[in-house]
Amino acid sequence: MDHPIEFISEDVEFELTNPNQVAEWINDIIEQHDQELVNLTYVFCSDDYLHEINISYLDHDTLTDIITFDNADEEGIIEGDIFISIDRVKDNASDLGTAFEDELHRVLIHGVLHLLGYKDKTEEQEALMRKQEDSSLSLRKF
Repeated sequence: MDHPIEFISEDVEFELTNPNQVAEWINDIIEQHDQELVNLTYVFCSDDYLHEINISYLDHDTLTDIITFDNADEEGIIEGDIFISIDRVKDNASDLGTAFEDELHRVLIHGVLHLLGYKDKTEEQEALMRKQEDSSLSLRKF
């Protein structure tokens, strides 16, 4: 593998715009948190595909835009698989009146922030997560 960040598609035709710049941005965020990126795979998929994962692995019978699996065996290491429903991102961008790419980047970094230890179960955690997302998005150079 050439780069520790990989972008693939399952059951949808989707290709990320500027994958190298996006990977560089994600890596910068990880480095700012003093973590080491070992391997990160993003899988772009459909609602149905992600719904199946949600049921099979998390026992949640709901639609979601992202599921993050942390595969790291030790602290300070970022290694994981992040599944993103392109259907959900499109719908959310439309509902929020946001550009698709901006919403996609928010979701991309949301998964990384989970791997960096941020949670979003409580209102306080969610507020901090949103602040970190906004901060990360403001660092994009593309």
